[in-house]
Amino acid sequence: MVVLSAAPGGAITGGEPDAGRHPWVGGTVIFLPPIQRTIVNCTGTLVAPTVFVTAAHCGRDGARIPVTFDEDFDAATSVRYPGTFITHPDYDPAFEFRRDVAVIVLDEPIAVDPADLPRLPSANLLGQMNAAGAVDPSTKFTFVGYGFLGYENGPGGKQPIIGQDRYLSVGSYQALNKDRLRTSQNPTQGDGGTCDGDSGAPNFLGAGAGETDIVVALTSTGDTYCRATNVAYRLDTLQARSFLAGYVTLP
Repeated sequence: MVVLSAAPGGAITGGEPDAGRHPWVGGTVIFLPPIQRTIVNCTGTLVAPTVFVTAAHCGRDGARIPVTFDEDFDAATSVRYPGTFITHPDYDPAFEFRRDVAVIVLDEPIAVDPADLPRLPSANLLGQMNAAGAVDPSTKFTFVGYGFLGYENGPGGKQPIIGQDRYLSVGSYQALNKDRLRTSQNPTQGDGGTCDGDSGAPNFLGAGAGETDIVVALTSTGDTYCRATNVAYRLDTLQARSFLAGYVTLP
């Protein structure tokens, strides 16, 4: 299953079952011929009744990809909502996953009050917080996704701990640049994070009682064995917002 996406990130490490806390975080569903199995291969977030935001490297522009919001995915019984995958027009997988954001436009709206859905950030929210000194190593982010729960030693080397259920974890701020948010997922520092097989996982600002419903970034990549850094594509940038504004009303 490590071939689900190139240099992927997004499953949850050092976390716990979501237990219904993020019902509109879902997974993209594909059939994987090498293992003859239907799986959740990436994560994303419903931000409008027909708009699901995920990572661009999770699919092909124009592809038909269904989404599930079942917390425990079962290929035989989980409900799926079909839609069309649309990538940012400037997405470039050859250049560190530049503009790594996409939407799946669902065929039919999901019956949900838009006020109950996670929110996208205002323009340059993280940049403004950084300039004001409001982000530092004590700042926490909550990650929610499906997929690998990490790696463990096994025959022949490291083996993935396969998930497929919705989990959450919390990591600490490391750094910010013009389009990336980097957070620690080092377990020796008490941090959790993301892993292979579930890119597109929402990075919510805050954690615990201080967690907000704002998806400030989505997981794009990370280190090989998911024990150091979560690298996420910021959704508050001009480039991300110009794309997303074509599908959803932005704050």
